[in-house]
Amino acid sequence: MNATSFTGRCKRAIKHLASTTAAGRRAFPAASLTAIQHQIGQGEKIHRAEIRLIVEAALDLDAVFRGTSNRQRALELFAQYGIWDTEDNCGVLIYVNLAEHAVEIVADRHVGRRIDKTQWRALCNTMTQGFAKGEFHESTLAAINALNALLAEHFPATGAGPNQLPDQAIML
Repeated sequence: MNATSFTGRCKRAIKHLASTTAAGRRAFPAASLTAIQHQIGQGEKIHRAEIRLIVEAALDLDAVFRGTSNRQRALELFAQYGIWDTEDNCGVLIYVNLAEHAVEIVADRHVGRRIDKTQWRALCNTMTQGFAKGEFHESTLAAINALNALLAEHFPATGAGPNQLPDQAIML
């Protein structure tokens, strides 16, 4: 590891050490989590996809010094929480790293084939731009609402389907 990357990882580690679970609860209090759960549930009535939101206050220091990217972490959580395991391969993970105000979206193969990267990036930008202003609640709901509309366009509901994944956000 060269000096520049070591310095960069140390700076990143400081960000992650400063981001606590209490900061996560302030950014996403119980009322916000309830509203998010409701928004996800309402969306899943109009499309066949399954959405999970995972908010992580910070990576552990081992992951930071290994250079784990937010994308790598999102992929780990996508697998760990079985978001890929839906009947129509329509699972979508919205991963939030609060320490970095970063958002990654991981979509199962069926969804990933239909929605292009610019649309995913726009959803992430809705959240990160709101996060920069401290608008965690509003920007997350706006992104989920836009995601629901996008999924309804490509994967409209075909009747009452089973809820295959919990709608509650996961706070790590």
